[in-house]
Amino acid sequence: MSANNDCPDCGKALDWDGQYYCASCQQHYQKLAYCPDCDAALEKLAACGAASYFCNSSSCNELKSKSRARVEFKPIA
Repeated sequence: MSANNDCPDCGKALDWDGQYYCASCQQHYQKLAYCPDCDAALEKLAACGAASYFCNSSSCNELKSKSRARVEFKPIA
């Protein structure tokens, strides 16, 4: 997991044009976060300028720290 928004294919920093974009690969990406405990997709919560994540799975059902979330960039078709 990288704290930076780096392209999963070439490793260069992703740009933002309304979506994450790699100019080198000419590909848009979607940023997804997964629970570090159960691997379920996390819901992003943003309030007062801070972002947190919530795991909605029946095994967790609790807030998760963004520093613990597993972040992936998936290509947008």
